[in-house]
Amino acid sequence: MKERSILVFLNAISRSIGDASTFKDYSLKDADPEMHALIEKEKQRQSRCLELIASENFTSRAVMEAVGSCLTNKYSEGLPGKRYYGGNEYIDQIETLCQRRALKAFGLDEEKWGVNVQPLSGSPANFEVYTALLQPHDRIMGLDLPHGGHLSHGFMTPKRRVSGTSIYFESMPYRLDESTGFVDYDMLEKTAVLFRPKLIIAGASAYPRDFDYPRMRKIADAVGAFLMMDMAHINPFEFCDVVTTTTHKSLRGPRGGMIFYRKDPVLGINLEGAINNAVFPGLQGGPHNHTIGGLAVCLDHAQSPEFKAYQSQVVSNCKALARRLTELGYKLVSGGSDNHLVLVDLRPLEIDGARVEKILDLASITLNKNSVPGERRYLYFPLLTNVSLLALVPGGIRIGTPAMTTRGFKEEDFVTVAECIHSGVQLTLEAKSSAPGPKLKDFMDYVEAPDFPLRGSLSALKSSVEALTSHFPIPGV
Repeated sequence: MKERSILVFLNAISRSIGDASTFKDYSLKDADPEMHALIEKEKQRQSRCLELIASENFTSRAVMEAVGSCLTNKYSEGLPGKRYYGGNEYIDQIETLCQRRALKAFGLDEEKWGVNVQPLSGSPANFEVYTALLQPHDRIMGLDLPHGGHLSHGFMTPKRRVSGTSIYFESMPYRLDESTGFVDYDMLEKTAVLFRPKLIIAGASAYPRDFDYPRMRKIADAVGAFLMMDMAHINPFEFCDVVTTTTHKSLRGPRGGMIFYRKDPVLGINLEGAINNAVFPGLQGGPHNHTIGGLAVCLDHAQSPEFKAYQSQVVSNCKALARRLTELGYKLVSGGSDNHLVLVDLRPLEIDGARVEKILDLASITLNKNSVPGERRYLYFPLLTNVSLLALVPGGIRIGTPAMTTRGFKEEDFVTVAECIHSGVQLTLEAKSSAPGPKLKDFMDYVEAPDFPLRGSLSALKSSVEALTSHFPIPGV
C-alpha cells in the first residue's frame, strides 16, 4: 500500500512537471505583444518613408518565408558532406543549391570559381579573407574611410586603430584625388611600390564611381599582392582573386555575406581551402541555415530578366537624381554617379550632414550623413579613451536608389525625391540660423522642441513625402 501511494505521488509530480514544461507555440502577437507592436511600428515607418540609405533594400515575401522557416532550428558546422552534426542531408542540399545559384547569378565557371555562402555579413566575410590569406601584421591597402572606404578595410586615426582590421594588420589607405573625386590611381601605385602590401582591396561604402579594375590588377601584380574586391555595391570578377559581398543591399536578399574565390592557386595559396577553413572553424561556428535558404531564393531571382531590368533602373534613377540635385545647385563628389549612390558635399552651403539627416528624418526621408573628401575635422570622445573618429557632423550626405527602385520608383519620381531633399536642406539652413547655440546638441534640442517654429513647414514636407510613398507599397508585407 505504501509503495503504491509513493508511485501515485511520483506520477502526479511527473504529470505536473510535464504540464508546466509544455511548449506553448503562440503567435508573436499572443506570445509577445510588446515586440509585435514595435515590429508593426517599424513596418509602418518603412512603408511611409523614403528609404534612401544606399546599403538598404526591401526583400521579397519568398525570402522572408525562407528566413522565417524551420531552417533556423538546425545546427550544421562544417561544409556540405563534411558536417559535425547528423541530420543535415537536406541542409547540405540547400547550401549546395545556394552555392550553384551564386556562381550562376554572377556568370562564373564552376571549374574556375568557388563560393562560401556561410559568412554572417560583409565585415565578417572580409576578415575571414584576411585571416585566410595573411599573417598577423601583414600589410594591406584599402580606400580611406573619409574618402568613401569601409571600416573593415583598415581605417585608423592618429589616436586609435579603429577597425579590427587595422589592429591585426598594418594598414595604409589610398585616397581620392580631391580635385576630381575619383580614385588617385597614380598615387595608389606609388604608395603600393613603397609600402609593398600583401593585399589590395578595391571597393567602397560611399564612392559614386566604378573602379578601374585593370589598373588595380596591374598595380597588385607589380607588387606581388592579392587583389580583393568588396563588391557589396559593385561587380568586378574578371580582374580579382577574391570577391566578398553582402547579400542584403543591391542583391535584395537576407542579411548575410558571401566569399567568391579562384580555384587555381594564387601566389602559392590554395584559396578554397584557406578561405573555407578561415570561415569554419577559424572565425565562425554553425552557419545560419535560414539565411542561406533565403539567399538561395534571392539568387534564383537575380538571374531573372525582371531583376536585370531592376538593376538597370537603379542606375538610371540614380543618374536622374544626380542631374536634378546638380540643377538645384548641389555639389556632388566626382560630379555625378556611375552606380546606385550619390555623395553630396554640403560644405559650400555651410551646413553639415548630421543636421540635414535629422531634419529629413523628421520629414520621413531616411538617408545618412557621410564624410566627403577633403574634410579635416575630427571629434574626440572622452568616454572612449582617446578615441578619435571622423566628425559626427560630417560635411555630406549619401543617397542611394536601390530601395525605392524596388518599390517602383522611376526617373521622374527621383526628380521629386531630389526636390524633397532640397526642401529639407532649406529648412535645415533656416533652423541652423535660429538655433540657440552652435553645437549639434543645441540644434537637435531646438528642432525636437514642441514649439519648434518650423514644425508646420516640416509637417507639410512630411505629408508630401508620405503622400508620394503611399502609392508604392513595400514588397513582402
